[in-house]
Formats: sequence, structure tokens, C-alpha cells
Amino acid sequence: MLRLDAELNKDIITELKKPLGKLYPNFEDAIEEIKSSEFLISVGDATFANLTKYELYPNIGIIDNLIQRKNHTHDVIHAENILKAENPAGTITDDLWETIGQALELSDSGECYVIEVAGEEDLAVLPCILMANPETTILYGQPNEGLVLLKVSDMKIKAQKLIDGFIEE
Repeated sequence: MLRLDAELNKDIITELKKPLGKLYPNFEDAIEEIKSSEFLISVGDATFANLTKYELYPNIGIIDNLIQRKNHTHDVIHAENILKAENPAGTITDDLWETIGQALELSDSGECYVIEVAGEEDLAVLPCILMANPETTILYGQPNEGLVLLKVSDMKIKAQKLIDGFIEE
């Protein structure tokens, strides 16, 4: 398991608070780019809810049923394929890595897979970047700022540097 420590990982935490890709203050402004994505991963409940509101369905959606630490349930999840992972806040567990890997393999069939995380999904963006194909687009919410859209090919080196700074337990 990889863990972030508030004292030991200050620089990484500061870096993670900045958008890793292009920030769209309004979700609607990103729709055309989202539609043109070859493979789409969404991380976060608000992002997933916004996608489904516009009848856009990611290949993989990662949720924890919380939006800004408040309970959230999705009225309709357009996926029959729901995987589960354990991942406490501030960590990236082996279970999360393995479940993302499983979803990446299974989603090649063209079906949507949802990973429901018990704990917190925020840091799932990093393993997604490292494991997904370079042409993958990843979406996640930047709290109180908007939607972040990133291309995996642009972020692999940066994601690896961030992961390398975590504490291994």
C-alpha cells in the first residue's frame, strides 16, 4: 500500500492540489473533447454524475458515493458491471491497483465498468494514468474549480514521479 503523509509528503500534496490537465470551469465546455475520446476514465462522483446527465458513459467510472465528503447516491448507474475496491483516504491500496487493472482488461469489450471504492477514490487518477493506454482520456473534478481533462500520454512521467514520493507500507 502507498500512503501520503501530511508531514513527509508536503510537496506531493501541494502538487496534487493543482490540476494535472486542462481545467474546464464549466463541464459543458469539455463535452466536445470528451466525445472525441477513444477511451474514457472518470474519477469522482460529480464527474460521473455530470457525464451520465449528458448521456455520456465512460469506459471506466470510479466512484466512492461521496461528493466533497457528503453522501451521494447515483440515481442510475448505466453499468451492469460493478467492481469493488477498498482504499482508505490518502492511500493507494494494492486492491485499488488490481481492480483498476481488472477494469482496464474487461472494458476492452466496450462495456462500461464502474469501480465502487469503499473509502476514497481521489488518488485513483495516478494508477489510472500509469496503467491506461497513452490515448486514454481521464476526467476528474477539481473541487470548487471545475473539471480536469487529461491525456494519459502527457502525464505518465509526472504521475510516476508523484507515485515515487509516496510512502510504501
